[in-house]
Amino acid sequence: MAAFAPSKAGDEQFREWWARLLRLAASPQTALANIRIAQAIDVRSVLPSIRVSTLVIHRTGDRMVRVENGRYLAEHIPGARYVELPGEDHFPFAGDTDVVLEEIQEFLTGVRPVRDPDRVLATVMFSDIVGSTERAAALGDSRWRGLLENFYGLARKEIERYRGREVKTMGDGFLAMFDGPARAIRCAVGVAGAARPLGIELRAGLHTGECELIGDDVGGIAVHIAQRVQALADPGEVLVSSTVRDLVVGSGIEFGDRGTRELKGVPGEWRLFSVAV
Repeated sequence: MAAFAPSKAGDEQFREWWARLLRLAASPQTALANIRIAQAIDVRSVLPSIRVSTLVIHRTGDRMVRVENGRYLAEHIPGARYVELPGEDHFPFAGDTDVVLEEIQEFLTGVRPVRDPDRVLATVMFSDIVGSTERAAALGDSRWRGLLENFYGLARKEIERYRGREVKTMGDGFLAMFDGPARAIRCAVGVAGAARPLGIELRAGLHTGECELIGDDVGGIAVHIAQRVQALADPGEVLVSSTVRDLVVGSGIEFGDRGTRELKGVPGEWRLFSVAV
């Protein structure tokens, strides 16, 4: 199951839209009259007489109607199916709408849809600082943190310059993704160049393939390959898979052949190339 969508309660744009909809739908007096009518309706006595298939869906933290009400409905409608979902939104079009729709589809058809993971074709760049442990020990925690923050700032400028997306930092390294392999290579070279005046030497690895989007993170075999390629890079080297090299033919980027290598945990052998800088 995918990660649950955030509540709309904290979405200012949604709140403004909803408030405008309510203002246009009824005057304050009409809205108050409708609320009083709704509060006066009591259907408890007719629930046992319902003789149709019934699905009751309620979110545990519903802010408008207490979850106990949904449980009561399901308990008193003969044969009703009750599904309680995480979340605090009342309306089915807010929060994790996909799960609500899946429950309805399964109830109506008997078949639950299989979610396809959200995948994109991208070039993944891993980089880390060579000898970071020794450098941190020599500088001390405070000065090392300051150096890292300075480096991160420079690296982010390069990632933005080449239209990449920072996925996350990992201690002393970066994971970023790009929609073009040539830009990813030039970004890696740019980050390495920006780091040298700080006394920082980088190693970077790149691979292009399908990545699975997992919230703000990414996963999949392409990410693992990029990480394994980076681990084989020498200090100061930008190392790429043959996939990346083949995709940028004609770009003017030059490479040195680093031969065929096995990548830990990845089937087969992979030909690697060093970017000439």
